[in-house]
Amino acid sequence: MSLANRQSNLSGHVLEVSELSKRYGDVSAVERLSFTVARGEIVGLLGVNGAGKTTTINMILGVLAPSTGQILIEGYDIAHQRSQALARTNFAAVYAPLPGNLTVSENLKIFGLIYGIPKLKQKIAELLQHFQLERFAHTRCGVLSSGEQTRVALAKAMLNQPDLLLLDEPTASLDPATAREIRAQIRDFAASKTGGVLWTSHNMNEVEAVCDRVLFVSKGRILLQGDPKTLSVEQGYSSLEDLFIAVAREPLQDSLESRKS
Repeated sequence: MSLANRQSNLSGHVLEVSELSKRYGDVSAVERLSFTVARGEIVGLLGVNGAGKTTTINMILGVLAPSTGQILIEGYDIAHQRSQALARTNFAAVYAPLPGNLTVSENLKIFGLIYGIPKLKQKIAELLQHFQLERFAHTRCGVLSSGEQTRVALAKAMLNQPDLLLLDEPTASLDPATAREIRAQIRDFAASKTGGVLWTSHNMNEVEAVCDRVLFVSKGRILLQGDPKTLSVEQGYSSLEDLFIAVAREPLQDSLESRKS
């Protein structure tokens, strides 16, 4: 693929989503979403179940085709340059565990071969050490605890040193100590400036601690965005959790207008 076929990425964004929509007949799951993720940035995609978060992530991953709109990953249009875009992307979610009948090393090897990782044996050894998985290298993933499986999923997600890391509820069902460890590892990834992160979570304390910016989604639309540490106060709520509940319970524009009157 020649450089002439690649969209300009002078903005420095690892992800650019423009006017993205997904419809199923008369039902709109996602409606004209536009947002970016910069290198070194962790962006929280927030909303109740059914708000359109996972549908959005699946479109970014190329699992679902958008009805309209454009997705650029490092300047590559996923609709026309799918392999180049997805080679720069990876994903982890607690609801998408790796094959349980394969060992940790076997899973990492298979995904490493899929991504065409050079010096794969060395890369796997580095990831096993980084995610404290060395003693589980020859253990089948299906018998690991949820926290251990999450670490394996993150190790897999780091195989190709992604420019864009997609995390859908990465700490759901984890104990507080393990969740804190996972958050620290993701913050370290973002701080290294090697890539950006799009993160979904229902844990507002976690979101406030981890994310640089948040996007509140309701019925497939972005209603609000901003700094999670200040956005709730700016909108007249005492906490990010209260703001989340307000978005979930009623049309936000009506809610905000009534609070300002």
